[in-house]
Amino acid sequence: MSKDEGVGFDRVTIDPNVMCGQPCIRGLRIPVSLIIRMVASGKNFKEIIENYPELEEEDIKQALEFAAWATTERVILVKP
Repeated sequence: MSKDEGVGFDRVTIDPNVMCGQPCIRGLRIPVSLIIRMVASGKNFKEIIENYPELEEEDIKQALEFAAWATTERVILVKP
């Protein structure tokens, strides 16, 4: 899959055995949602990495890209 299709996020993993299947970074127990909340609260990349030294800057960037992709407006046809 490409990023256009939601694939190609090599740093975002979804495993039902890790954090109940939440999208996480590289199989770590660090959910994408946590990274997004930290960025939204004003933390910069350096502060996030200080709190989670196993993360890399590219992990944070890809978490943001994944969140943008995941919230893209899609049309879903529903039959009455």
